[in-house]
Amino acid sequence: MIVLPDSMHSAADQAYIAALGQRFGLLLMEQAEGWHLAWQQQTLVLRHADLPKQSDILVDFASGTASYRRQHGGGMGEAIAKAVGLNKKRDLRVVDATAGLGRDAFVLASLGAHLTLVERNPLVAALLADGLRRAGEHPELANWLPERMQLHFAPAEQALSQLSAADVVYLDPMFPERQKSALVKKEMRAFHQVVGEDPDADALLPAALALASKRVVVKRPAYAPPLAGTKPSHEVKGKNNRFDVYVKAAI
Repeated sequence: MIVLPDSMHSAADQAYIAALGQRFGLLLMEQAEGWHLAWQQQTLVLRHADLPKQSDILVDFASGTASYRRQHGGGMGEAIAKAVGLNKKRDLRVVDATAGLGRDAFVLASLGAHLTLVERNPLVAALLADGLRRAGEHPELANWLPERMQLHFAPAEQALSQLSAADVVYLDPMFPERQKSALVKKEMRAFHQVVGEDPDADALLPAALALASKRVVVKRPAYAPPLAGTKPSHEVKGKNNRFDVYVKAAI
């Protein structure tokens, strides 16, 4: 796992990259091999040394799809908001135990939830940390995002046994993709190479149920069976997936 200090011009940049490397156990190298992190235009990006046509992967909460969804999405009417229960109560404490690039977590935070983002992969965790840093400097996000999104670097099952009680635990374990044509799928296939499978996904459900006081929400592809073969209390269907909701108490 490599952090590549590429085109850094200031001592501040170098200190920042060194701090990320220490925080997430990443080595600082001058030559890149395979998947690595690179510093480009004050942004940390993930790229592959042998795949020049593969677009850089980064966490960007302030622009692009994330910004559009925040400004023009369905709000409390979104399937994920209904599944988590934000249509009933705004300031829920939510643990996203499989945070990934943080896109779902950002939607929930923008609707009023307080998120703990759990990520075990050091490359992805570093991307998240950098995305949160830049979002905290953005004028439209700085007044609310830093207090609503906190990163916890640890394996999901370990985090679920150590974190303080949450209202909701949200799970989106990696699942093999069947479609390969869309651009978004191309990025996700690349991301899948970095994070790999989630062989412990089934074990996350009982741990999540032990932590959550209100409910556990599991995001699944429409064609996938329920996690751990456990039937949910109910489902909320989205456009390309569904949310299995395991209710413990009313919100």
